[in-house]
Amino acid sequence: MNIGFVGVGRMGANMARRLKERGLHVTAVYDTNRAAATSLAAELGCPASQDLSEVTAESDVIFTVVTDDGAMREIFSRSGDNLLVNARGKLFINCATLSPQVHIDVEKLARKAGAETLEACMASSITQAREGSLYLMCGGSEDAFHKAEPILKELGSTVRFIGRAGEAAKVKALVNMVMNINTAGLAEGLALGAALGLDLEMLRKVFSQTGAASRVLETDGEDMQNREHSCFFSAAHAAKDSGIALNLARDLGLELPLARATKDQYDRMVAEGLGELDKSGIAELTFKDRHKHSGDRV
Repeated sequence: MNIGFVGVGRMGANMARRLKERGLHVTAVYDTNRAAATSLAAELGCPASQDLSEVTAESDVIFTVVTDDGAMREIFSRSGDNLLVNARGKLFINCATLSPQVHIDVEKLARKAGAETLEACMASSITQAREGSLYLMCGGSEDAFHKAEPILKELGSTVRFIGRAGEAAKVKALVNMVMNINTAGLAEGLALGAALGLDLEMLRKVFSQTGAASRVLETDGEDMQNREHSCFFSAAHAAKDSGIALNLARDLGLELPLARATKDQYDRMVAEGLGELDKSGIAELTFKDRHKHSGDRV
């Protein structure tokens, strides 16, 4: 089985490396960042396709890991060159965090072209992509899921079928919305602790043993304290993903004040040039003695 990748940034590249390492045949990679594509292609020993249709031609299964809704619509419906040119019989596995409607629309386009799609939303980060321990939430037809499942099990320690197209994307939006709220709350708790003169090592330990415990405390607490914000999940992506959840809520007439406040904080990071910091960088906005341009690792 031949596998192609469209979008080989931090996540896509590590997924491709993992599949190659597991003995699968990666036959083509594509990215709008040509240097990233050619570098990974040289590493994997496959072509760096110049056209999207080339990826489809060279592959039976195509993974897409793109930035946002607009990029997703572009690769599937761009005039002249897109992934659905001569796509009959192909399977597209779409892994980006996107609005649910985009997955629904792409599935319809693919069916018209005689192809199948599956959303495989990832609740994990770069390290898990490389290690094959992603948490994958899938949406689409059950037939597409069963076709994709053996490959997905090489990438994920958990591969869960959620339901029809768009349903996994809804779950992923909520996962990231809650994660982002937790991250903002932790940053405020540690910032207030620092301002009160508390020992933050002690405070994080107490948090971990009480109702303040969270997964984000484990992954981001020490980084917030030490101002180490190397990017695993960017502030810009946090803002985008919180926006997806807020749009879903708006369509249902729901007010989500915590989600809104959190998105405002991440939007502020982007506006101040901090969007490519890890989401833990939100602490730079809350600690009393910090500034957006201070600190060696900011």
